[in-house]
Amino acid sequence: MQWFGKGSNNVEDGRGSGGGRVALGGGVGIIIVILGLIFGQDLTGLVGQMPAIEQGEVKNGIPARDAQAQFVSGVLESTEQVWEAEFTAMGMRYEQPKLRLFTTAVQSACGNASAAVGPFYCPGDYKIYIDLSFYDELKNRFNAAGDFAQAYVIAHEVGHHVQNLLGTTTKMEEARRNLSQTEYNRLSVKLELQADFYAGFWASKAQNLKDFRLEAGDIAEALNAANAIGDDQLQKQTQSDVMPDSFTHGTSAQRMYWFKKGFETGDFKQGDTFN
Repeated sequence: MQWFGKGSNNVEDGRGSGGGRVALGGGVGIIIVILGLIFGQDLTGLVGQMPAIEQGEVKNGIPARDAQAQFVSGVLESTEQVWEAEFTAMGMRYEQPKLRLFTTAVQSACGNASAAVGPFYCPGDYKIYIDLSFYDELKNRFNAAGDFAQAYVIAHEVGHHVQNLLGTTTKMEEARRNLSQTEYNRLSVKLELQADFYAGFWASKAQNLKDFRLEAGDIAEALNAANAIGDDQLQKQTQSDVMPDSFTHGTSAQRMYWFKKGFETGDFKQGDTFN
């Protein structure tokens, strides 16, 4: 895929120190500290008075030269445009989610999470969280390479945000109190498959945006990713038996089916996976 837009302003860079400017440091900062020791005075206050030093151009809050982060920003911008148009057509207002980049672990309104959980959406703070190293795992462990496979992951999490705005997430939480774990798992599968449908719907609508261009093989990359992270495939990798009652995201076939349905129909009303 190709994206020619400016990128989203809703990406938060929580990796390392983040940002693109720091107070004066490095060699000059060390010299000031040494001079303070020589003259017996605390000169560290001068560091804060010195102008900040640029550490490279920043675009939309993330390093301009960070191609992967900028790609994520572009995908998020395209989802904003697609869902704003759809919500407007439904007579509703679309509230844009934030996307936070992190490394290793992160604190969200849904609690602490490590990179091991993979990308996730937290309905408590309207944020999507992703450690970009997940894309290496997607490529190397799951054999699902390609930029559109990466875009599918983001679009799926944005799909959960759409569910949150429409009240579907709240209904799920209410139902959980009255269901067994097995029954809730089945409901969770439907929620995840709907997010896959919404990802396909996004792809269908995004190809009509002026700054977006699908390329040959893009949809195949997304379908390959959906196939690779189906519950049945994951269980085959980690255990000898496949246990359908423990599925929470759907089989590979189901995930591919609903993404493809969203893409081919481009009809939001076709995404009722619950009925």
